[in-house]
Amino acid sequence: MSTLTPPHRSEVEAARERIADFAIRTPLVRLNCDAPRPIYLKLEMLQPIGSFKIRCAANALLAQSEEIRATGVVTASAGNFAQGLGYVASRLGIRVKSLVPDSAAESKLQALERLGVTVERIPYRQWWSILENPTAQGYGAGFIHPCADSAVLAGNATIALEILEEIEPAEVLVPYGGGGLLTGIAATLKSELPNAKAYGVESTAGTPLAAAFAAGNPVPVAFDNKTFITGMGSPQVLAPIWPLIRTWVDGALCVELAEVASAIRLLIKRHHLIAEGAGAVPVAAALARTEGDGPIVCVLSGGHLDTSHLLQILQEKL
Repeated sequence: MSTLTPPHRSEVEAARERIADFAIRTPLVRLNCDAPRPIYLKLEMLQPIGSFKIRCAANALLAQSEEIRATGVVTASAGNFAQGLGYVASRLGIRVKSLVPDSAAESKLQALERLGVTVERIPYRQWWSILENPTAQGYGAGFIHPCADSAVLAGNATIALEILEEIEPAEVLVPYGGGGLLTGIAATLKSELPNAKAYGVESTAGTPLAAAFAAGNPVPVAFDNKTFITGMGSPQVLAPIWPLIRTWVDGALCVELAEVASAIRLLIKRHHLIAEGAGAVPVAAALARTEGDGPIVCVLSGGHLDTSHLLQILQEKL
C-alpha cells in the first residue's frame, strides 16, 4: 500500500464537489441536555444510506479509472462503506463485491443485498488480514480500502469543512473504527483551526487507539466484536493509518457500553434520532467530559442499529 498523506484543502473541496449528487450536507444541532459544555451533533445518520460512509465511498469510487469501473470494484467492509459503494454504483452501473466479516450486523447485510452488492462472508480474522495488507492477500487494482485510501480520507474530511463553516469547536469527537473517518476529519480540522482538538472515541469492547497512544505504536489488544456496537473497534490500529493519527489526533477517549446505551436512549428521547452504537459513542464521551471549555462536536457516524439491540437498549436490558 502506498504511503497515506493528509488531504489538502483543494482535494477536500474537489471531493465535496464530486460527491454532491450523492451525499447531503448534514445538520449540526445542539444536544438538548444539561451538560457542563455545549455539545453539538453532526447528524451523519441522515445520509441517504444512513451513514457518513456515502461521502468517502462516493469519492473513492468516482476517483477510479474508467477501466476499473468497467470491471467492477471489491472492498472489505462490515457494511456501511460497502453500502456507500453500492448506492453510488447502482446508479452508475458498476459492479461491487464486498468481503464482509462474519460478525456483521444482519441489518447491514440486508441493506447490501437491496443495493445489489455481492456479499462474501468470511471469518473476522481473515477479513482483518485483508484490511491490514490487501496486496499480500492478493488484492490489487480494483480493491478500494475502506480506511487507508487517500480518496476515502478526502471524502471524510468534507465533514470537517461543514462543521467549520458553522462553528469553531474546541473539540471534535469521532468514533474510532478503522481510522479513516478520524484522520480525515482531524487533519482538515487542525489545518484550518490549529487550536481545535480531535479525539478518537472507543468503547471498552476494544481500545486499540488508546493502546497505540500508550505504546507509541500500534499494538494488539483484546477485542470483543459481538457487542451491539458494530462497525467500529479493531484488534489493532492499522499500520498505514498510524502516522496520520500520531500527527493529527490529540488522543483517545473510552466509554463503557452502558454509557453508549444511555446515549442512544437520550438521542431517541430528546431528538427522535436513532444512532447505531458507534454513532452514539462520541455522545457518551462528550456527556462525561468535565474538563476543558468551549463547544464539543460529536460526529454521529451512522444509524444502523439492529431492531433486537434497539429493543434491549430501550428496555435497559443491555
